[in-house]
Order: sequence, then structure tokens, then C-alpha cells
Amino acid sequence: MTTSFGAATASAAITKDPKLQIHKSFNGLKTASNSLLLTQRPQPRVYRSSSASVIRAVSTPVKPETSVEQKRSKVEIIKEHSNFIRYPLNEELLTDAPNINEAATQLIKFHGSYQQYNRDERGAKSYSFMLRTKNPCGKVSNKLYLVMDDLADEFGIGTLRLTTRQTFQLHGVLKQNLKTVMSSIIKSMGSTLGACGDLNRNVLAPAAPFYRKDYLFAQKTAENIAALLTPQSGFYYDMWVDGEQIMSAEPPEVVKARNDNSHGTNFPDSAEPIYGTQFLPRKFKIAVTVPTDNSVDVFTNDVGVVVVSDADGEPQGFNLYVGGGMGRTHRLESTFPRLAEPLGYVPKEDILYAVKAIVVTQRENGRRDDRKYSRMKYLLSSWGIEKFRTVVEQYYGRKFEPCRELPEWEFKSYLGWHEQGDGGLFCGLHVDNGRIKGTMKKTLREIIEKYNLNVRITPNQNIVLCDIRQAWKRPITTALAQGGLLQPRYVDPLNVTAMACPALPLCPLAIAEAERGTPDLLKRVRAVFDKVGLKYNESVVIRVTGCPNGCARPYMAELGLVGDGPNSYQIWLGGTPNQTSIARAFKDKVKIQTLEKVLEPLFYHWKRKRLSKESFGDFTNRVGFEKLGELVDKWEGIPLSASRYNLKLFADKNTYEAVDALARIQDKTAHQLAMEIIRNYVASNQNGRIE
Repeated sequence: MTTSFGAATASAAITKDPKLQIHKSFNGLKTASNSLLLTQRPQPRVYRSSSASVIRAVSTPVKPETSVEQKRSKVEIIKEHSNFIRYPLNEELLTDAPNINEAATQLIKFHGSYQQYNRDERGAKSYSFMLRTKNPCGKVSNKLYLVMDDLADEFGIGTLRLTTRQTFQLHGVLKQNLKTVMSSIIKSMGSTLGACGDLNRNVLAPAAPFYRKDYLFAQKTAENIAALLTPQSGFYYDMWVDGEQIMSAEPPEVVKARNDNSHGTNFPDSAEPIYGTQFLPRKFKIAVTVPTDNSVDVFTNDVGVVVVSDADGEPQGFNLYVGGGMGRTHRLESTFPRLAEPLGYVPKEDILYAVKAIVVTQRENGRRDDRKYSRMKYLLSSWGIEKFRTVVEQYYGRKFEPCRELPEWEFKSYLGWHEQGDGGLFCGLHVDNGRIKGTMKKTLREIIEKYNLNVRITPNQNIVLCDIRQAWKRPITTALAQGGLLQPRYVDPLNVTAMACPALPLCPLAIAEAERGTPDLLKRVRAVFDKVGLKYNESVVIRVTGCPNGCARPYMAELGLVGDGPNSYQIWLGGTPNQTSIARAFKDKVKIQTLEKVLEPLFYHWKRKRLSKESFGDFTNRVGFEKLGELVDKWEGIPLSASRYNLKLFADKNTYEAVDALARIQDKTAHQLAMEIIRNYVASNQNGRIE
């Protein structure tokens, strides 16, 4: 089989530049000796230096016989021999076994599913499958929601889970029911294609259904990017609906951008023109948003796309940010979370070509030998932004303009009632850890079905009911309250911003609790808040994951807990409420039972030493981890309450020293002894006389 792995594009100017040497562990740019000269796509306002005016590219280069074979991971070999993600999954699904083999387990991810088993149960493994949908912008039609609700009851574990990438997860599906469930989703105009695997995942965008030009344009762009990067070889439909193509017509601009090969981005004769047989080295994540709205955690993505509008609110183009990603490996410092950094600005008509150029740069140069280092953030870290930009420009066919200045970012939850801008309303509902179950599930089903509502899933694991008529607000509010779906003012502020991954018992990677332990954790944090005197309306962003892969984006939290052993967590501090700063590891191996020993001194000193309106994350960054570590290590508990009331017990130094000397004999502080004396005096004088 001819494999597309190793196809590359580069200009002669790049390959001759000594500053742009490719690290040997990357399958990097090739020389132009075997390349095919391709015609450039006409572009308005092309900004290009003369040295890069000729673009040479190859789709399937013929390697000299003396060339050294690049090391590849096991997954790369599986992909190569899979006939575009079909074999051996197609055969494994037909066996009577409750599970599938290792190769099929890797391939089914591309179809949107993970094989799991219940780790709480002892004895033989009880296998099942988790299905994840793909919902660009988090959009879910009325019909699809009702179908997912039914499937959860009939074939799942009776719950629906909202994810941090605006999708559903359906747990507990047995192998024998996979085709029924998958085909039901597909025939309801849903999809799980590419929700997992080495390709573009679900594209995020703000869930708020505002009828504003910038929001609508961001959502349309997210949908177009999702369509552009959807696999084309038909393996998904072959597997689950016997080859029947059930999809809506694509916008012509998407088809045009996908087919364009002016700059050597495509495999011309491949069933997968962008992905080829090998797809991408690893998962690929994209988010689109508008200025100020960081509900999507834009800087945690491989590509962040931000709409730029003119003074009249008309979208003109996009700022692009590249190289974000959360996953890492414990005790391996060469793996790390990373924020995306500015790549440049593109006019709006070029966004699909620019995104495609970025994807192809990662396809050609991302590492395929060691999956721990295969995300695009490691390519950015190895190359640097300047070299990365230069290579992307070869595939894009023009120079990027500098990013436009943007206002400050904010986290927006969209909880509660809001005007859409078209006369209708939307209502954002908080769902603890994204788990829809029990009475909440029943209530949501009744409301969504009765009023024929479409919904949207937020990147913070919440749900938005859309297109509500004004007359429906009161009865819907009443029904929600009866179902336990609280208005935002009744939800603890700690819960509003908290997130957790599913972790145990079904995730095979989890080494500690996350979702199941978070409700109790938040109550304990609230108790510490009360103890140190923090107000109820004060909050910190808390995120919990059962392993270091970072699905709940803990490395952006003000307080991140990352499982590093049974009932043990690595503590991360320093993220900010608007998700623009990355946290850092503060302490390892903190047992969940003793968490207050770390949190109490941190919150106590934040309460007393913070600057005006200083967030907890900003406070920890300003004070520094060395000082914070000292405060935690020397913590002996909250000082007695006299200081809270600003009582001055000692009028002179001599009295203090005398009391302090007596106190030391009794292993007390001067303050403790003085308060004891005062309490005894008051108790003995209750009737107004000294006895």
C-alpha cells in the first residue's frame, strides 16, 4: 500500500536557510529535488518576498533507497494498514466477544468511540463503549437531543454527559448495540465522526445564540472549519449505515478550499485529500470566538480563531493563535501544557485556506515516533513561532499580517435568562460536572420536547435552551425550579466555574477521582472559605482531572487538582479567571484527605494580603511559589479570633514580655494566655463582683 506519510511541501528558500534546520526527530521538510512545481492559487494582496515566490511541493515523494526509515509509533502502523480506518475494526465488530482487539480499539476512536470497562468491578472485565458526538459550536437540534436522551436510557447508563468541548458523551454502550446507537445518531443528523482520534476534533465557538454579526460569523466559521476537516473517505458511513451517505450539502466555499491544491497541501489521488492514509500525528483542536468572549478557553487549542470586526461591527478577518494544548505526563518535564501564541491576521475570505495550511504543517512535521510529543505544541516549542509561521506561509501562499489589537478577555458562562436579539430568549442552565441524570434529565426532556427547543452545550459543561418565546419564560422557569435546575443566583459561585473530567470508574487513564469526588471537594473548599472569612460571593476557578492528560483543562485553573496517585493530587496554581494565564505545579502527592492543610493557609493569606480586586490566581503569581510554600509548611492554624476584632491586648512591651514568659512555661502563646486570663476573669465576675 502506498502511504501518504512523509508527504511534504517547502520552498527552496526554506530548505537552504541554515536557521531553519529541522530537528532530526521530526519528519520535516524535504528538499525540492523530487518536487512537483504547482500553480499558485490567485490571491488578492499577496505579500511575499521574492525568495519565496516559487512554491514547490510533493504529494508522494519517492525516497532514495539509501534514505533512513523514520521511526513510527505502533498507531502509525495501524493507521497505514487500516484501509482508511476500516480494518480490522470491521471484522472485530462482527465477533461475539464483548470487546475488540488493540488495533480496532485505536481505529474506533476515529469513529467517535472509546472502549472502556468498569474499574470498580472485580473479576472479569465488563467491557462497554463510550460514544462522543461531534457538535460544532455545541449546537444540538431538538430531534438529536431527544434521540440522545432515549439512547442513554435504552443503551447507556441512563445519563448524558456534557463535555468541555461542547459535545455529548454516552457511556455504557455494549458492543452488540454499537451499530444501532451509531446509526440512530447519524439518521438524526448527528455524528460521532472525528470526535476522537488523530484528526480535527469538535470545533468550539461561543454557545450563546446572540443575533449579532460577530457571534453569527464566529459560529458559521466554526461550522465551515469543521466541514473542511471532516474525513472524506466514507469509512464512517460504511461501518455504521452500510455506506449510506446521510449529510447536508456543504457550503461551496468549503468544497473549494478543501479541493484547492495550489500550494501542495493535498494528496491529489487520495480518498482523504487533506489527511491521507496517516491522518494527523495526534488529536487537533480548534476554537473560534469573538473579542472579549473567552468562554471557549481559546488559548488551550492547537488553533485559536478570533473574529476581528470594523467599527460598524462588520467582520473583516481573524486573528490566529497556534500551539496551545493541555496534555502532559507526570515526572516527564519534557511534556507540558502550553498556551497558544499569535500567528497573524488573515482576511475573512482566507480563513479556510489559512487553517488548512496550519493543519498541513502539523501533518507533515509533527512527530510520529512518540505520541507523547506528537501534538502541535511540541512542534511550536521546537521550531519557534517565526519558523513555524514561515512554513505555514508556504502552504497558505501569502504572508500573515500582524495580529490586530484586542480588548481584555472575560470568561462568560451565559447562565440565566438573556435576550437573543431577535425577540426570543435563551436560558443557560448550570449542570454540575456536565452530568445530566435523574430528575434533571426528566425535566429537561419534558421542557425541550414540549416547547420544541434547540439546545447548545457550553465549553464549561453547561446547557443552553434556545429560541424561547417571551410567553414561555414563566412556565419554563417554574418547571426548571421543580426539577432542581437552579437559577444562577442560587448556585454556589465555586460550582459555576468548576469543571471535572469523568475519570473513575470508566476512564482507563484515570489514576484518581475527578467527577465523583468534585461535589464533596467544592463543599470542603467552601468550608475553608467560611473558616478564613471569605465571602460567599467570592470564588476561585477549580478544575479537577483524574490524570495529567488535562481533559478538564486544569492547567488554566486558579486551583487545579491533577490526579497523581490513588486519592492523591498534584496541586497547580496561577491560572486566572479569564483563562489567559497558565498555571504551574505547586505541590505533588497531596492526599485528598489532607487538602485543607494546603488550602487553608493559601486562602487565609489571600484574604488578608491581596491587592484590591486581586484574584486568587493573580495573588499566587505575585507572591510567588517559594513564599507560598513557606506559608503552607509553617502553617499552624488560623490565629485566634482576637486579631479579627482588632483587639490590642498589650499596652506596653514589658507586660507582653512578662506574659510571654509565663505562656512559654505552659506551652502557649502570649496571646493565648492573655485571652485565657481575660475569659477566667469575666467568668468569675458574672454577677458584677469579683470572687
